[in-house]
Amino acid sequence: MSAFHTDAVVAGGGVVGLAVARALAQAGLETIVLERGDGVGRETSARNSGVMHAGVYYPPGSLKAQLCAPGRAMLARYCAAAGVDFRLCGKLIVAVTGAEAAALPALRQRALGNGVRDIRLIDGREAQALEPEIACVAALHCADTGVIDVHGLIQALAADLRAAGGETALRAEARAIIPDGDRLLVQVAGAGEETTLSARYVVNAAGHGAPLLARNTAGLPPQAAPRQWFAKGSYFAFTGRSPFTRLIYPAGAPASGRAAGLGVHATLDTGGQLRFGPDVEWTDRPDDHAVDPARQAMFEAAIRRWWPGLPEGALAPAWAGVRPKLHGPGEPAADFRIDGPQAHGVRGLVNLLGIESPGLTSCLAIAARVRALLELDAP
Repeated sequence: MSAFHTDAVVAGGGVVGLAVARALAQAGLETIVLERGDGVGRETSARNSGVMHAGVYYPPGSLKAQLCAPGRAMLARYCAAAGVDFRLCGKLIVAVTGAEAAALPALRQRALGNGVRDIRLIDGREAQALEPEIACVAALHCADTGVIDVHGLIQALAADLRAAGGETALRAEARAIIPDGDRLLVQVAGAGEETTLSARYVVNAAGHGAPLLARNTAGLPPQAAPRQWFAKGSYFAFTGRSPFTRLIYPAGAPASGRAAGLGVHATLDTGGQLRFGPDVEWTDRPDDHAVDPARQAMFEAAIRRWWPGLPEGALAPAWAGVRPKLHGPGEPAADFRIDGPQAHGVRGLVNLLGIESPGLTSCLAIAARVRALLELDAP
């Protein structure tokens, strides 16, 4: 079988795929990104809240916990150096009942164990001094949380990739991977024709398509290709001027460990525009991006638990994104899967599975983990 030869192929041009490709190219590898869309970063990466997470919620020892706080620090340094707009505005995790307040100290201890540096337990009066519009009995004030210009980050990573000699092939989808001696053959569909790339290293960062590509990889054991689920999250924009300078999260949502999200919360973009979301709506389509206006009543009720002054008619449908999940409704939340050759036995291959939040925050840390799994020297 004839094939075009290169050093490394990254399937998927989202923010994680670009971060990985940048790291491989900067390690001196001829690197090609395969992106099935018309541009990089236009699918899941373009449809999230743009939050730089601190690492509060994740189970101790999980990959999410290990990569979030270091990843946020790496990302902040990178953005400062690359001129990407970001702001560490902080957030309040607000408890509106005594039972929710009683759970905050344990959540703080978890956060500290996960590497969160600046998180304080405060009472309702202190919280209202910071954000006068909220109503709560207690809160956690986490200063390590921020927001980022996601589009600017995508552009910066893509520019770094090009500067290091990497290339991006658009409208090119990796369909299958076949080990061939000490190389991997990647079958690519695009522009009405099929091509084969031969590479020493392949990273499957295909997001929603990653489990399918794993299933279409010869020689992988069945457990290397988990079932995938799609969790749609809608956002509603606030049509007035934001009364908040920080992000506001409800305390109760993730307490069971089975929540697929963190509850409807208030987020800001780098310009200060306020929006609410995401909620969780299970779907069977990864491209289900329509916002149902009928969900507005549920949003309003959830928000008024901690912001009773939300004006009538102040929300408008904004956008929706779909999170790639490795667990379904009512199941325990799943961790990232970063499966290298040590996990599945295929030399030169890394599968990134279930990379949802905090994937954006952790993108540079994930890229460093991939380099380590492929036993490449650090830059």
